[in-house]
Amino acid sequence: MFKKLFGQKPGTASSVPATSANAANKTISAIQNLTEHEESLEKRKALLEKRMDAELERAKEFTRQKKKPQALQCLKKKKLLENEIANLDNMIMRVNEQRMMLEGQRTTTEVVSSMHTAALAAKDNMKAMKIENVDKVLDEINETTDQMRQLNEVFANPLGLGTDLDEDELLGELEEMEASELDKELLEPAPVPATKVPGAAEKMPSVPTKQKQQPAKTQEELELEALQAEMAL
Repeated sequence: MFKKLFGQKPGTASSVPATSANAANKTISAIQNLTEHEESLEKRKALLEKRMDAELERAKEFTRQKKKPQALQCLKKKKLLENEIANLDNMIMRVNEQRMMLEGQRTTTEVVSSMHTAALAAKDNMKAMKIENVDKVLDEINETTDQMRQLNEVFANPLGLGTDLDEDELLGELEEMEASELDKELLEPAPVPATKVPGAAEKMPSVPTKQKQQPAKTQEELELEALQAEMAL
């Protein structure tokens, strides 16, 4: 597709040259000229449409006046104007297609030019970044890592007097101390817990006493009391 756009013949080496300023200016100028021609054709079309409408109105007026020859003459002019307007429509369509094609080619050319520039930049970057340089950088990183590991191992080892101490001897001494403390605990008498005797001053909790309830009066006793009350009155 790109060969057709840029005029490359089949079989030639495929290379995408950078878009020159002269070619870009020609394309822009052609697009502007086509746009101006399209606007001019649109204006002429609008003018002819007005003239065609005017001839149609004149034909109607002559028809109302029973002037048939004049009406036919107006209709002929109207028909000629219609044909010219149709030709203008075709021209406008062709100009529009040509302008759109140039705009598309311009966009494609700019995109391809940008891609070509990016490809050249990537190629230059690959030339600058040689495989030998990459291997050298990786070797330096590995060497630095090994040095840091060795330093960490050195700092992890104890320094000074701590290196001469025998840990087994220290553990044996610690076990003897623990055994001695255990013997002391076994030889000491167990403490006797003191019992607490309640004193005389301490009061025992009081037991609640239950009051005796009076027996309920019988019916006869109630009647007797009522009779005594009446006699007292």
